Amino acid sequence: MTQTESKTIDTLLEETRSFKPPEDFVAQANVKDPDVYQQAAADPEAWWASWAKKLQWDKPWETVLQWDAPYAKWFVGGKLNASVQCLDRHVAAGHGDRVAYYWEGESGDTRVLSYAEMLAEVSRVANGLKSLGVEKGDRVTVYMPMVPELAMTVLACARIGAVFSVVFAGFSAASLRDRIQDQEAKLLITADCCWRRGKVLDLKKVSDEAVAECPSVEKVLVWHRGDGIESQSPAQERDVTWEDVVLPQSPECPPVSMDAEDLLFILYTSGTTGKPKGIMHTTGGYMTGVYSTSNLVFDLKPKTDVYWCTADIGWITGHSYIVFGPMANGVTQVMYEGAPNHPGPDRFWELVAKYKVSVFYTAPTAIRAFMKWGDEHPAKHDLSSLRLLGTVGEPINPEAWVWYLHHIGGNRCPIVDTWWQTETGNIMITPLPGITETVPGSATKAFPGVEATLLSEEGKEVGVGGGYLVITKPWPGMLRGIWGDPKRFEETYWSRFPGCYFPGDGTKRDDKGFFWVLGRVDDVMNVSGHRLSTMEIESALVDHEAVAEAAVIGVPHELKGQAPVGFVILRSGFEADDALADTLRKHVGTLIGGLARPERVLFTPELPKTRSGKIMRRLLRDVAEGKVLGDTTTLADPGVLESLKQGYESKES
Repeated sequence: MTQTESKTIDTLLEETRSFKPPEDFVAQANVKDPDVYQQAAADPEAWWASWAKKLQWDKPWETVLQWDAPYAKWFVGGKLNASVQCLDRHVAAGHGDRVAYYWEGESGDTRVLSYAEMLAEVSRVANGLKSLGVEKGDRVTVYMPMVPELAMTVLACARIGAVFSVVFAGFSAASLRDRIQDQEAKLLITADCCWRRGKVLDLKKVSDEAVAECPSVEKVLVWHRGDGIESQSPAQERDVTWEDVVLPQSPECPPVSMDAEDLLFILYTSGTTGKPKGIMHTTGGYMTGVYSTSNLVFDLKPKTDVYWCTADIGWITGHSYIVFGPMANGVTQVMYEGAPNHPGPDRFWELVAKYKVSVFYTAPTAIRAFMKWGDEHPAKHDLSSLRLLGTVGEPINPEAWVWYLHHIGGNRCPIVDTWWQTETGNIMITPLPGITETVPGSATKAFPGVEATLLSEEGKEVGVGGGYLVITKPWPGMLRGIWGDPKRFEETYWSRFPGCYFPGDGTKRDDKGFFWVLGRVDDVMNVSGHRLSTMEIESALVDHEAVAEAAVIGVPHELKGQAPVGFVILRSGFEADDALADTLRKHVGTLIGGLARPERVLFTPELPKTRSGKIMRRLLRDVAEGKVLGDTTTLADPGVLESLKQGYESKES
């Protein structure tokens, strides 16, 4: 852990550096009036409705909001289609020739797609889906790499009213299977292969293994990556190809008019019980949230900006800020298939210079990696086209923020450090780049129309200091529930502080009223901006025949923010050694995916447990972080901790 990252939170709040928006940026900003916060707070429903009205509705709504906590309905009675907001209305307005995506594959192949071309291709995919019997309300699982066809697919599902669920193409067959089974998907759309750091990933092989245990799947639609790579998995009877099903279709497909509260997509996120949660987002509110935040947070100028969000569409950031938000604003984007350091550590900066990117949105994990790789790499490229930088996924340490400003932004680009979640749908806490004086490490203020505050353990509001972050009023992009599990929805997000949405994050507020999000207060880790459940990783460890019991914690990591560490009790007859530790790490990667692979696996004869048998993960974190151990009076055997501490420290040295 670096010296900066080891600062205490109190020291963090003593950050004295601040940065006003540059005058030339303010002069052209989409929002220049600080009164926007007061205007939105005075009448949040009117504020959100003013943004919803900028979208194209087939039928106007009758009621802006119906709120029966924790259940919200926004723009009740209104009808619209999400794909129309992203495509048809721009083409109808005469902007069909504008570039929608500059796409670049890892191996260097490129494509340029205009809004008119995207509309035609989306319509072909939609017609292809209909030819396979997909109807409004059917669930479609999507397991594809970062190619334009992935964006086309989700927009095509939206066009015909099918509920899409994208699964990140780095997830394992077991993870894909569980998500398909949970939503009872009718169709899986996948690719044969993709590139990742010069290696070929066989997605079709993973898909076949997953679907073998998914009786709800009637067909598997396969898109072929080309470029000389193909799957080693043989064709199955249920398989149909993109070439046969999609390409011959008509480039015209009438959009289905959807109720504002009709389900748009399900996206799975980790939970503390181990089983991923199927987060549900609906059409009208979600589109309003991502359209407004894209416009104001990123200050988008559709005629001139080239915007690049480096996330994957398999995560909520890609849904909201690669597909629906930017496209609803009609902006030109860069989409990239590969890694930030392949073939070299300057790959991102090469692409920024090549496409003259003006707005750049990436994760603190990536920024810390860029710092580690060296200042000389961005210095080799002309980054003068950049005018705004953003971060997403986890809190950013101040020194990384300042490095980003200096080495990437040339000390001229405002930085929008954004906090939000899969569940919130859109950005919730963020600077507005034309009016916010930013402080490194702070996400600053709630977005206009979002009511956020801090509560103490007893539920009392905290002015300055630490507390639990809560959202006190509904917002349009909020989750509408957990697929198939309303009780879990209520208990997970609404039971801790009744009437308030509790995201599970600890936060501090300074005397300016700025929020400093500190991270998870439950047993969910934030690894490279992606939420992973400790329980899910523990289950994967125990799945191995050698493991009797396991506990997993997240520890600070210089690049990833957090990394999993596993404490394992072995079954009789198995030898604790480095080879077995490596086997267990790989086993987790196979079952869940590479992101979940523990940084370290440590063997122990016992785990710290209360007398009732609960594993005290808090104390394991204290051991791993070298902290003074907290209260151990509830432990059945306090001596366990000392042996764990010695074992951990001996492995460190």
